[in-house]
Amino acid sequence: MSAVKALNPKAEVARAQAALAVNISAARGLQDVLRTNLGPKGTMKMLVSGAGDIKLTKDGNVLLHEMQIQHPTASLIAKVATAQDDITGDGTTSNVLIIGELLKQADLYISEGLHPRIVTEGFEAAKEKALEVLEQIKVTKEMDRETLIDVARTSLRTKVQIELADILTEAVVDSILAIQKPDEPVDLYMVEIMEMKHKSETDTTEVTSGFFYKSAEEREKLVKAERKFIEDRVKKIIDLKKKVCGVSEKGFIVINQKGIDPYSLDALAKEGIVALRRAKRRNMERLTLACGGIAMNSVDDLTADCLGHAGLVYEYTLGEEKFTFIEKCDNPRSVTLLIRGPNKHTLTQIKDAVRDGLRAVKNAIEDGCVVPGAGALEVAIADALIKHKPKVKGRAQLGVQAFADALLIIPKVLAQNSGYDPQETLVKLQAEHTESGQLIGVDLNTGEPLVAAAAGIWDNYSVKKQLLHSCTVIASNILLVDEIMRAGMSSLK
Repeated sequence: MSAVKALNPKAEVARAQAALAVNISAARGLQDVLRTNLGPKGTMKMLVSGAGDIKLTKDGNVLLHEMQIQHPTASLIAKVATAQDDITGDGTTSNVLIIGELLKQADLYISEGLHPRIVTEGFEAAKEKALEVLEQIKVTKEMDRETLIDVARTSLRTKVQIELADILTEAVVDSILAIQKPDEPVDLYMVEIMEMKHKSETDTTEVTSGFFYKSAEEREKLVKAERKFIEDRVKKIIDLKKKVCGVSEKGFIVINQKGIDPYSLDALAKEGIVALRRAKRRNMERLTLACGGIAMNSVDDLTADCLGHAGLVYEYTLGEEKFTFIEKCDNPRSVTLLIRGPNKHTLTQIKDAVRDGLRAVKNAIEDGCVVPGAGALEVAIADALIKHKPKVKGRAQLGVQAFADALLIIPKVLAQNSGYDPQETLVKLQAEHTESGQLIGVDLNTGEPLVAAAAGIWDNYSVKKQLLHSCTVIASNILLVDEIMRAGMSSLK
């Protein structure tokens, strides 16, 4: 310690017990912020930025991204939790809760003189066993629409109000089923999330540009040549329409990525052709997937084969913006989810929830299996770990015990957020689990035990697997810190 002081007299040093206390209090602090968010009955947090923007959310990932966390250890835990969300799309809040609880349980033994290394060895043994139990518990089933709706509902209800979650659930599942191709990974970029909101007057910008000629004759010459060139292109499109549609009442639509001048629009309109200009490149890619057809780079090789088909195309105006809807496609491979909301924070909240719901459905399809939710998995793993404890040699048994106790934070907090007594609920769950041998979770409406599978409460297998891995690693790393050196004057108190 004196060596550090000699090098940097301003450095702050926290050692052994003090260092551990600093780290554990940081983890507990973060856990206290997020614990009320867990589950469908979790509460909201309101974040107000320096500019006065409001964000209402109970999505752990959004909270951790938006909160400005000063403490280095809390920031480390937040990064792990948000990485969990980036990889699997869910499990952020559970991650923070379990890390905090692992450290809290470990602290009970370390304060009695047990070395942190022994606790971490126990954690490692417990993690191996927990992953074995997860493999046994997972339910491999046909990922039909019903199962996917259950998975999406379980995920979405933890992000937004129940009524809204139930509306979003079907939209999310149907959009994934539409874009899913057999034996290929699901590409979520094929689902566009679009928002509709009234724009304020301040959102418009205008750019003026000009083109200059040497003389009036040159200008005339150029205009004529350009006009002729464009008219030829328009004629080719009109010829194709006549060839394909004949005298029938079929509609014909041209969608262009760049601009179309008024003369051409008029010429096309006279022939009953609707021309849409300035489509985004990404939308052009999606269009060919939704309606079929090919995006053409020139008008020279236009044939009937390059056309797609849609049952209904119409335009909708909201405020100053115009939206073109393309519906009733035969075999769509790309879809758009349209979100309408009265204000920005509602739209952002729904958008975040939809993104997580899509990821949950994608995970379920790719895993090919699911695990029971409502805290059932945690109760089952804790029970298995207690039975496994005598097989672990020496004092590492205490680490296994700490791990088992820590996992129970999930059912306890689920019960607590629904207004029930956490201990009483947990005892009922464990008793029911032991008696029936089934996977028992918490019924958040009554506080009584329920069979999670029968109630259709399913979590993602990949989320739980990632959770067990990352929580154990981070908690072990934090426990093994016995000295914190911080340059300059600052508070570690």
